[in-house]
Amino acid sequence: MRHIVIPALTLLISVLTLTSFTNNSQTGSWDVLFDGKSVEKLRGYQRKDFPLECWSIENGLLKTIPGVKNTDILTKQQYQNFELQFDWKTSVGGNGGVFYNVTEDAKHEAGNGNSPNWLTNFEMQLLDDIGFNDKEPKRSAGSLYDLIAPKNKVLKPVGTFNTSRLIVKNKHVEHWLNGRKVVEYTIDSPELNALIQGSKYKDIIGFAQYSEGHIMFQHHGQEMWYKNIKIRRL
Repeated sequence: MRHIVIPALTLLISVLTLTSFTNNSQTGSWDVLFDGKSVEKLRGYQRKDFPLECWSIENGLLKTIPGVKNTDILTKQQYQNFELQFDWKTSVGGNGGVFYNVTEDAKHEAGNGNSPNWLTNFEMQLLDDIGFNDKEPKRSAGSLYDLIAPKNKVLKPVGTFNTSRLIVKNKHVEHWLNGRKVVEYTIDSPELNALIQGSKYKDIIGFAQYSEGHIMFQHHGQEMWYKNIKIRRL
């Protein structure tokens, strides 16, 4: 029998590579938050149940119901470093958003078309840029709401699904829209802090103070549809 001698350094590198790959696979596996049927991993803001009175499941899509008291929904689990991916479309003039590092400190005043949670957390905006009355770029689809306007953006027409990704890792954040990175920033950086100080958030005590929390989908009062919502920890 022929004996093959593997150098110690080569063996060590192989073991480390395998270990790293295994760890990445464990921490990076996708967790489906909405598969077209179940909302088991989601619940209403400041609620234990899912608000079926204002969100419905229709034809495999998660949909906001307009004309009723609105309640935002959030993940039951909390996240710090993660990648979130989902598909979304809006009605004419539709408005929505995704928030992260959400705690449930703020009172949820349903029925006003805009719950107060946006006042204390970063938001990735989802919007009908053409039909919505606010045309400010830093509040358009894909933006870091009211702080950073998206660049290199391709937004699909109303009624057509867009694909968004939100990546948060060690305070570095990226917004992706239809395969293009449109926003990038670093939490607590001098650049971002300067933008906050020049915005309507400057006098809000506790704005974006948490480094971990729930991920929240806003019910702004208009019709929005979601599918293929999944997340993985980074």
